Amino acid sequence: MKSYNVCLKDTVKIFTKRLFYSLFNCEQEEVHGDYLEETFLKILTALDIDSGGHIWKNFKEELPEIRKKLDLDAIAFEKNDPASHCIEEIYLAYPGFHAISIYRLSHALYKLNVHILPRMMTEYIHGITGIDIHPGATIGESFYIDHGTGIVIGETSIIGNHVKIYQGVTLGGISVSKSLAKTKRHPTIEDGVCIYANATILGGDIVIGANSIIGANVWITESVPEESLVTYQTEIKIRPKKNGIRK
Repeated sequence: MKSYNVCLKDTVKIFTKRLFYSLFNCEQEEVHGDYLEETFLKILTALDIDSGGHIWKNFKEELPEIRKKLDLDAIAFEKNDPASHCIEEIYLAYPGFHAISIYRLSHALYKLNVHILPRMMTEYIHGITGIDIHPGATIGESFYIDHGTGIVIGETSIIGNHVKIYQGVTLGGISVSKSLAKTKRHPTIEDGVCIYANATILGGDIVIGANSIIGANVWITESVPEESLVTYQTEIKIRPKKNGIRK
């Protein structure tokens, strides 16, 4: 029976937390700098991935650009959420921003052909926030998640700039055979789209056109033109109780 180093999950959890802290705090970067590199190399060795030092160098060079993108995300949160009181609140208290941060870090590794570690990083934050973003997804600038619980964004999803997504949204794929794993299986969301709670959008050929609004609870398996409004209509009837309306 083959053994698997499942204890590595604990190592990745601590590594991910300290990497996140270091990204936004210069003091934490100094404190954890050596730890992050040493632990990264340790994790890659445990995963039988060669050239760890080269990968770490390339990844570290990406960090300033990742920070710039996350600052734009934070601004999008502050502008779009009337419940926010200041930009600091976004960095310290918003699960959607936390999930996006770990996604952007893991995506940089994914592009360097490191696959298991990014998945472990995003599954760690998935467990904390309830937001499931595959590290292979492509997400543009100024991305805003409101509430976030239950969001699923699949591996081959493409999301443009200034997109807003609410809780329970699924950007999923139609079931395909394993032989089609390399094909685009998840939708494309163009710039400026807003997707409200519990909408489900399925399929790799699906494109939601720029500046469209997707209403709550809709199920979409065909493309939507630009500037569209898609809603789910249901009849709701409100009747008084037989003995009158309770005051």
